[in-house]
Amino acid sequence: MKLHDQKLRELGLAVIQVEMQAIAALKDQINDSFVCACKLMFTCTGRVVVIGMGKSGHIAGKIASTLASTGTPAFFVHPGEASHGDLGMITRQDVVLALSNSGETEEIIKILPIIKRLGVPLIAMTGNPASTLAVVATTHINVNVEQEACPLGLAPTSSTTAALVMGDALAVSLLEARGFTRDDFALSHPGGTLGKRLLLLVSDIMHVATDIPSVPESALITDALIEMTEKKLGMTAIVNVNNRVTGIFTDGDLRRMLRKNLDIHNTVITEVMTSPCTVISSGILAAEAMQIMEQKKINALIVVDSQGQAVGAINMHDLIRAGIV
Repeated sequence: MKLHDQKLRELGLAVIQVEMQAIAALKDQINDSFVCACKLMFTCTGRVVVIGMGKSGHIAGKIASTLASTGTPAFFVHPGEASHGDLGMITRQDVVLALSNSGETEEIIKILPIIKRLGVPLIAMTGNPASTLAVVATTHINVNVEQEACPLGLAPTSSTTAALVMGDALAVSLLEARGFTRDDFALSHPGGTLGKRLLLLVSDIMHVATDIPSVPESALITDALIEMTEKKLGMTAIVNVNNRVTGIFTDGDLRRMLRKNLDIHNTVITEVMTSPCTVISSGILAAEAMQIMEQKKINALIVVDSQGQAVGAINMHDLIRAGIV
């Protein structure tokens, strides 16, 4: 069979169209059962235990991860392993969220008596409201789809997408209800780029003390160039007798100055510096410093204290090394 570009595009678009319709139909399922599920998880004093087999198991794992990272303690338990000891991970303080498109998954049905004996609230997410799982559940969320995107109607496609979207709806609703903040999110993602952008401060990565490029207002251009070369930040601060920043001289200023054919050995730096200049405080996020650089189209910033005195310096390379960019 030959591959035709247009045919492949048509097939891809058809899948997306079918799954879009499946997602749109979920709006009718944001009902009292959905609210009940949210309340059960919100008031849970233990953790939300998410279970599912096969493709539903993969979706269940993702839902558990999303819940956990947005303020609702949760973890995934494989139902096949549950009957061989992992049921001990479920306590009477927990809530179980079980995913099964048919609602008749054998491995899940087999452990239902134990879940009920523990008195644990059971939230079922299935595509069959009349199924065994849906009937015995404390509340049932219907994620039925009209058709799978697979032309054979066999591979879980639309059904897993619908379950995933409904899981996101639960997680985000709980996030809002808990008043979960950006700082809370950062604390659960300290190792990744998201955590760095939300936690890393300018004070954590700025150059300090003798590493701050700085020359007095009386300095000549040659003095400033030597300071820039030694400190390797592509700029130097210009400070008055009280160490307050009055200007900045950067690589860009140097290029513009060269067009003027000035005598660098006899010209005072205040004649060519940029003043006033953009400065920041050490307490802002490094990500905010990056935004300032992008907005101002500059590559370096001087960090000052409340008195306007230079306490640090930072450039775009520092942000790149820190993983902010």
